[in-house]
This record gives sequence, structure tokens and C-alpha cells, in this order.
Amino acid sequence: MCSESESLEQKLRLVHSTIRSYPDFPTEGIVFRDIFPVLHDPKAFSAVIDLFEDHLKKTFPVIDLFVDARGFLFAPILAQRFGIGFVPVRKKGKLPGPTLSVSYSLEYGEAEVELQRDVIQANQKVVIVDDLLATGGTLSAACDLLNKTGANILGCLVVIELKALNGAKKLNCVPLHSLVQF
Repeated sequence: MCSESESLEQKLRLVHSTIRSYPDFPTEGIVFRDIFPVLHDPKAFSAVIDLFEDHLKKTFPVIDLFVDARGFLFAPILAQRFGIGFVPVRKKGKLPGPTLSVSYSLEYGEAEVELQRDVIQANQKVVIVDDLLATGGTLSAACDLLNKTGANILGCLVVIELKALNGAKKLNCVPLHSLVQF
């Protein structure tokens, strides 16, 4: 019988082995890390959720809300498991009603993200979830949005972190937990 740490290690190995790498995509010199095989494989997808849940329960005694930084692949499932709410961050123009927005820089231009103005209360304890941290633009923008609401950002979770791109530095000391690093 496996110990809990061995089981978590097996799940982490499964997630890592399920991620596909595509050299020279979308341009030469880039290695694209494809998370879609993880979503396609129910055991790997479940392993991601289990690993996130285990980390969160060990790290934060209280979480009020999950926020997903544009992908909303994992945060709604975590919210359901924890019995709490979920709020999406979306591209500008995708949400009805009054919104808060921030602009941020991309490698090739500018982008803007927003969230509905009344969905997060000051001092709510929130965790931001995303699939990938590369240069940190999107996750940093989500942090900026939440700071506008007065939320208490407990940390950020990502499945994949591309360490060489130093995206974690843009999070301004918000704790980051990544399952797989390349």
C-alpha cells in the first residue's frame, strides 16, 4: 500500500508525463507545453485537482473564493470540491454589467482583462488558478484586478511554470505553487 506522499508523487509523475511538448511551435525556438492531453485523460485531470486540493488544504486554513485567470479549467472544480464560489477573469468585453479592468503588456502588444465589479468583497481570501505561467502577464493582471477589489490574495496555482521566463517575479511576492516546471 502506498503512503500519501508516494501517492501524491505518482500523481505528479502522471501529470508531468501527460503534458506534451512541441518544439518550434508556434515559432522556431519555442517549445510549446500542451496541457490538453491532461484534460483529455481523466486520471491525469483528476490528479491535477487532487494535487491542488492537497496543497491548498495544507497551506490555507480558510479560502473564500477561487479566481481563474482566463482559462477556467481548474478553478470551478476546486470551488466545487471546497464548497465555495468561483469568479472568472475574462478578456475585456466578455462580461455583462459593471466591471473592473486592467491593461497589461504581452510580448507582442497590449491586452486587457476584467472581472465583474460586485463579485469580490474586500478582504475575501482568494486563490488564483491558471494552467500556465510563462512571462507572468496574465497572472499578474489578475492579481492587479483583485488588488483593486481589496481582496486578500493567498496565492496563485498553476499546472505548468516555465521557469526560464521568470514570470513569478511579476507576481510581486504573491506565493506561487506550480505542479510542473520546465
